[in-house]
Formats: sequence, C-alpha cells, structure tokens
Amino acid sequence: MGHLGESVMMAHNVKKMDAEALKVFRDRFYVPLDDDELESLPFIRPEKGSAIAEFCAQRRKAMGGRVPGSLGTAAALGPPDEKTFSQLYESSKDRTVSTTMAFVRLLSKLVKDDHVGDRIVPIIPDEARTFGMEGLFRQLGIYTPGGQRYEPQDAETAAWYREDPKGRIFEEGIAEAGAVSTWIAAGTAHINYGIPMIPFYIFYSMFGFQRVGDEIWAAADAGTRGFLMGATAGRTTLNGEGLQHQDGQGLLYAAAVPTCRAYDPTFAYEVAVLVKKGVERMFVNDENLFYYITLYNENYSHPEMPEGVEDGIDKGMYLFREGGKGTLRVQLMGSGTIFREVIAAAALLADDFDVQADLWSVLGINQLHRDAMQKEYWNLKHPEKEKKKSYVETLLEDHDGPVIIATDYVRAYPEQLRRCIHSPLTVLGTDGFGRSDSRETLRSFFGVDRYHIVLAALAALADQDKIEASVVKKAIETYGIDPETPHSVTR
Repeated sequence: MGHLGESVMMAHNVKKMDAEALKVFRDRFYVPLDDDELESLPFIRPEKGSAIAEFCAQRRKAMGGRVPGSLGTAAALGPPDEKTFSQLYESSKDRTVSTTMAFVRLLSKLVKDDHVGDRIVPIIPDEARTFGMEGLFRQLGIYTPGGQRYEPQDAETAAWYREDPKGRIFEEGIAEAGAVSTWIAAGTAHINYGIPMIPFYIFYSMFGFQRVGDEIWAAADAGTRGFLMGATAGRTTLNGEGLQHQDGQGLLYAAAVPTCRAYDPTFAYEVAVLVKKGVERMFVNDENLFYYITLYNENYSHPEMPEGVEDGIDKGMYLFREGGKGTLRVQLMGSGTIFREVIAAAALLADDFDVQADLWSVLGINQLHRDAMQKEYWNLKHPEKEKKKSYVETLLEDHDGPVIIATDYVRAYPEQLRRCIHSPLTVLGTDGFGRSDSRETLRSFFGVDRYHIVLAALAALADQDKIEASVVKKAIETYGIDPETPHSVTR
C-alpha cells in the first residue's frame, strides 16, 4: 500500500492506493498501463505465445493447475463390521457404566476391525487413565520414535505406560494445541497423502472448542475428517471440579462450525450408532465433515437400542418412548445425562399428576437447526410450491402438548429449535458459572433436575388453562423447590 511498492503501517479502513502511489508502483514493477488506465486497475493478460505467457503456463502445470489443489484421491474404506458395534446395542442390565467407558470399549474393538482398524489414530492429551484408556497402552503402545528409554512409574501395573517406535496412540501431555494439531495432521491425510486416517481425539470437553476453537475452525477449513470426543462433558456432570472443568457451552460453540456434526448422546447405543455413521459418512461415502461427540463420566445402566432409531440418531432426534393414554400430555426432550432426569420427570408427572409425557432424545440439536434453516431457505425461494417441513416439525405433527427441553448446556443451545416447534416451548439449561458440589445439588441449582422439569411442564399446562395454578404451587411445595432462589446466571 505504500510508495515504492513497500508496505507501511496504515489504518485498516484504507482500502486502495491513491493515483500517485499507483504510478510509482507501476514504474517500479514495469506494469504496462498508461496513466488513464490506472484508476480502473484492469487485468493484464500476457500476449499469447509470449515468454511471459509461456512461463505462466509452465508454472501452472508444475503446481497442478490454475488453482493449486490437494490430492483428494484417497480410496474409500470398507464399512466397519456390524459386530464391532453390536455389543453396545444391547442392554447393560444391572451393570452401570459411563458413556466414556462405552466409547473406550468400542474403540478397543474398532482398532481390530478388518476394514478400518489399521487406520484408527487415538489421540490423548494427558488424561488416559482418567478416561479409562490405559488398557490401550499394552494393546497399541504410545508412539515415541525413540521407544521406552526409562523405567515407567507404573511399570508394576497391569496396564503400564508402554512407549514404542511403532506405537499407535499419541499421548501429547498437557498440550491441547499440540493434540489437536496431531488430529488435524491425521484428519487431512486423505487430502495430503491420499491415505484416509481416522483420528479420535479424546479430551475434557471444556478444553475443546473453548480452548482451541480457532484450531478447530482451521481444521474444518482444511477439510479435516475424524472424531472429537468431548469427555467429562456437561455443566453438572463432573461434580467437584467447579468453574474450570464444567462445560456448558461447547455444543453451542460447535454450532458455528459448518462441517462439524455435534451430538450429545445419553446411551451407549447412541454412541455406537454415531461412530458407525460417522465412519461411513466420512470414509466410506467420502463426505467432507467431522464429528464432535460428548461423553460423560456418570455411571448408569443403559437400555437396549429401540428398533428403527438409527436414522433418527443420525439426524439428531427420535422418539425414545411414547407416553400412555391420558387427557393431559406434554412433550419432554433432553440429551446427555440430563435426558435421564427427563425420563425420571415423566414418571413423576404420571404418578403424581396424571400427566402423560412422550420422551424425545434430541442429541443432535445443531443438525436439527441446520435442517430447519435449509427448509426455510427453500420455502423462501419457492413461494408458489408446497412448503417443506423440517425434520422436527415432521416428527411432532401427531404429538400434542407443550414442549419442555432440558440439557446440561446453556439455554441458547436448545433455543435453536424454537423456530421449528409450534407448541408452547420451555427451555431449561445451565447458564452461569460452574460450581463444586454433588450432581444432585448442581442440577437443582441450575434448574435442570427432574423436579424442575416437572414444574416447567405443569406451568406450561397451567398457561394453557389445562390445569389450575394451584397444581403448580403444590408441585413446588411437594418437591421442596425454593420459589425465591435467584436465577443461576446471576449467582
């Protein structure tokens, strides 16, 4: 922008060079333009057959074309074996496990899969034992070019810290920026080397989009494919860790990344379906996207996968259970561990107030919102054609009653669905800072426990004059809810 074609420190609002500067630039770099042509800044096309034209043609050929591009020639992988996932489709019965442990069990099977096993790249910052992944140390080894050069502190344990020049786990230490860089390197191998790799980067969810969000954005821009696994997710699930670790906003951040498919699963079978669909989409069907899947450290039993829900899990919403027959009905929705509070609230509504609830898992709100936007956009451009309905609208067509959505995330995350829910909608979330306390206390503090969900459902029915306000008051008294407690965002 400066005289003599050299840069100068200028205000950002200066967008073009003045006439005198253009003349100096032209003269210095021998630009073949007359004074009266400078203002319009025309393109200069070398004469066909000239030395300049030939030089440009040679350089374009050397770079692979007019626009430098990537290889993009990676062969599609075969779909993983259905048996790899089938165990997680079954009920855990009396055994309680977290979704983190369910994923680790799936990963240990996936690395042995005949079609994709040798392409799996596990990446961990420093919490391998926290995530229960130490069993993979012996199985896969930790990649270190020099091998094991010291006696590991845990050498006497069953799953000791084994480093190996041929190890497959990347254990990056306390360095999220380094770990996500490794994820990008593996996730772009299909572009840069024609070799599709499937990286799984597992981390504390709070240290993902919030801490290295700019690198994740760059990853999307570079065409990265793979899985980001946000463990110990949610504002109220990692009790005792307070502000630093409790993530209530990561899924909302993920909504801004166009190629990111983000999910908040509750049950092991949902995790299994998402990983299966993700591998198929990215590495079998060659779709340019990546997955962010939250994982929780709360142990509970997992039900068997209902029939016919795989497509709904992939799209982001399905009917988990239909309520019984009754005059009063509500639609209860949730995701992650808070969906279990939603399920418990449905039982309380039926037993204590004779209100039936249809239960919906809304594990992929970002995808549901994008689907609604695309339908709206099409309707806007086709005013004389029959309007298309969003996936959410289609699912709710035959389900009456006010809608309550509860998640372990800020209200702005599920608020994205308001545009496609035409019944009265109440959104419960975890706005505010984290706290160190029990899960039960934290969920009461943020108003996302089963009792506040019941209260929200009854209040919505009262607003429709379907029940008396006294019923809502009775619920407040019955469940010991303090009506004068300030909102969590103010505390």
